Amino acid sequence: MKIIALLSFLVMLVCPADAGKPNILFILIDDLGWMDLHCQGNANLATPNIDALAREGMRFTDAYAAAPVCSPTRAAIMTGKSPARLHITNHLPHQDRFTPEGSKLLPADMLDHLPLEHVTLAERLRGEAGYATAFIGKWHLYKGKEDRYNPLNQGFDINIGGCSYGGPPTFFDPYRIDFLPDREPGEYLPDRLADETIAFMRQQNAQKKPFFVALWNYTVHWPMEAPAELVAKYKDRPLKGYRDHRYAAMIEAMDASIGRVIGALHKLEAAGNTIVVFTSDNGPFGGVGDARPLRADKGHLYEGGIRVPLIVRWPGKIKAGVNTTPVISTDFYPTLLSAAGLYTGKESDIDGENLLPLLTAGKNLKRQAVFWHYPNFAFHRDNRLGSAIREGDYKLLEFFDDQSVELYNLRDDIGEKINLADQKPDLAMRLKAQLHAWRAHTKAAMPTPR
Repeated sequence: MKIIALLSFLVMLVCPADAGKPNILFILIDDLGWMDLHCQGNANLATPNIDALAREGMRFTDAYAAAPVCSPTRAAIMTGKSPARLHITNHLPHQDRFTPEGSKLLPADMLDHLPLEHVTLAERLRGEAGYATAFIGKWHLYKGKEDRYNPLNQGFDINIGGCSYGGPPTFFDPYRIDFLPDREPGEYLPDRLADETIAFMRQQNAQKKPFFVALWNYTVHWPMEAPAELVAKYKDRPLKGYRDHRYAAMIEAMDASIGRVIGALHKLEAAGNTIVVFTSDNGPFGGVGDARPLRADKGHLYEGGIRVPLIVRWPGKIKAGVNTTPVISTDFYPTLLSAAGLYTGKESDIDGENLLPLLTAGKNLKRQAVFWHYPNFAFHRDNRLGSAIREGDYKLLEFFDDQSVELYNLRDDIGEKINLADQKPDLAMRLKAQLHAWRAHTKAAMPTPR
């Protein structure tokens, strides 16, 4: 018996961290706007499960996507690097038809995939900390059938549905999505992805192995499809807080599926040791979502395109409440690696900041500003090519077609209606200089004259 006890003790010395490694459930919703949750102030939407998550965790009021469209934000989460540094600055693939005929500028060159040379969040968690890793949902980090860039080659043990698609052909089985076998005709996609997530968590929990699940839902992206009973529920209601009844139905269905996943964590008695991140990749699609009081929507550098919901829960570690600190998608990489004991802070090409001291101890962040670079035309072709910086309450946008700048005080003017550039020329000049220095530092690609 003494020998067995001694061996057990030696095993604990060799592998002491396993018991303390938190599970990670990263929920990324597609095209969910800042105002698209009840807990964000939209009384006309039903999101009881996510509202409960917000009450139990830290809800950020000033969280940002790294880009106003999906692919760059997803790449930033996976690498901790800004879209400007990655040269992935638009939704994939680039299409010439996005460039308006009368444009003075041609969009910047960009990559059409996330290169395998980048060490992803999943690769580090699996390779250095022994995590089981699962990707479930929308990947959208390569084009066409270049499947060598799919999640299985980017650090994930399993891949369910992660391919080049930006949106699903349909939300109902048969889905016609690569890496997602059909299962039951008529099944709803968010429910299927929730089932797959729960099964993976259950398996790893039984094996007492820490897990990282990227549940990156295809919803609430176009096409607007939801279970018939929910569409009927919203059909005759006034259009308040959204511009399409089907969108409201999709949000409620999404909330229910997320509720099942969170409920499964509790049933597995794993909630206490699981970090849950809930956020979105950009603002809402303008034809269906309603970002007001924010200005604009998906594909724009105004707040409606980049400010997103964010909730982080880690029971016993993160105090529940509301936080107004500006944070951005690139921060998840160092933060989650730090929680797993892997982040040193010495990585020179990481653009995000470790949020763990802020989350667990209320400490201020070291950085003074956050940045965006969007030198490409969105699918709707309505945006102006430009960059932006936020420092404190002030946000400056620089547009490349005429070199103009706009300056807003977001504390007093969240809707970005009053341009202060002429009233505060010194501040505008200083922020513009910082923006130029950041672009030079990241080697950001720029648009060219037509």
